[in-house]
Amino acid sequence: MHHNQTLQSLRALKLTGMADALEQQHAQPSTHEELGFDQRLALLVDRETTHRNNNKVTRLLLNAKLKLQAYPEDIDYSHPRGLHKSQFAELLGGSWIHQHHNVLITGPTGCGKTYLGCALATQACRHGFSVRYFRTSRLLETLSIAHGDGRFAKLIQQLAKTDVLVMDDWGLEKMTLGQRNDLLEIMEDRHGQRSTLITSQLPVSQWHQSIGDATLADAILDRLLHNSHKIKLKGESMRKTMSKMTESDQSQ
Repeated sequence: MHHNQTLQSLRALKLTGMADALEQQHAQPSTHEELGFDQRLALLVDRETTHRNNNKVTRLLLNAKLKLQAYPEDIDYSHPRGLHKSQFAELLGGSWIHQHHNVLITGPTGCGKTYLGCALATQACRHGFSVRYFRTSRLLETLSIAHGDGRFAKLIQQLAKTDVLVMDDWGLEKMTLGQRNDLLEIMEDRHGQRSTLITSQLPVSQWHQSIGDATLADAILDRLLHNSHKIKLKGESMRKTMSKMTESDQSQ
């Protein structure tokens, strides 16, 4: 009876990990009977810590709204696209986020830019950082609408507090003056305070022209390119390569 009351109290206190571990200890007495009180208590605390960390990562991933479920352990380094394992492994370590640096991933269509960006974002969530994914054109459109319905200040504040802002498909559409100003405000808030991850089909050398206004482009890119890590992908589309491999397998 005392055991059941303890379990109920732990769950009422939302100490689910500890409750599960205590149930396991009682269900497997021979495994734990030789352990002292401190050791058994340490196991309960470790289980609770793991449970809370797992819940936090799940919540961060849900809030990130990533386009793809991309996992660092599934990345293909063998494809000849210019992805250097050592450079990417360093980024997966997360020091760029601690240092408030940016990551810029460029390359042709189909070379895996979005997947790599989402994999870095997933790893950031695993490290406990908040992440938010946007397709660049939709983010700028959302900001434009927010000006009209009074949500702009709140939205800008939310973006400023996000540890890693992912902007996918940068530079596909011409920006309006209002969008350039909104983008500058985002970059001003994040410069030296948070990290931004960008993927683009355009090489960085063409970003200035794609923004469309020399003065605003200078201001935006000065903040974005400063302390940035660049990944320049190349080669044939991975989707085309996989399609060719599938066709080859079917013809055998």
